[in-house]
Amino acid sequence: MYQFIRRLCTLYYLHMTMKRIDKLSGRAFERYLTIQFRHLGYRVKLTSYSHDYGADLVLRKWGKKTVVQAKRYERNVGIAAVQEVVGSIAYYKADNAMVVTNSNFTKSARNLAHRNEVELWGRKEIQKKFHIK
Repeated sequence: MYQFIRRLCTLYYLHMTMKRIDKLSGRAFERYLTIQFRHLGYRVKLTSYSHDYGADLVLRKWGKKTVVQAKRYERNVGIAAVQEVVGSIAYYKADNAMVVTNSNFTKSARNLAHRNEVELWGRKEIQKKFHIK
C-alpha cells in the first residue's frame, strides 16, 4: 500500500502546473523538486527542514555533488538565497551549487551567482527542464 501511495504522489508532482506549484508551501516545493530531480536521474537527499546549512537538497549524478537552495516565492529571489547556497558548498563538500525558484531573480542575485558560479533556475528554466505546461 505504501508503494502505491508513494507512486501516486510522484505522478501528482510530475504533472503539476505552474499555478499549482505557486500554491505549494516551501517544504512541499522542496519535495516537488526532489521528485523532479529524481525523474531527471539524480540521487536526491532532502535535508532537514531546520539546520540545513544553506542547502535544501543535495543532488548526486555522474560523480558530482550539487547543493540546491529551493525558494518558492511570490516575489523575485534576492542575494540571500545565493549567499546561503554558496555557504553550503564547503559544509556538504559539493562540486556545484544552484538556486531553484518558481519565481525569478533580482539583478544583484544574478550578479552574485555569476561571480560564484552558482546556477540559477527561475520560472522559465523549471518550466523547460521539468516540461511544465
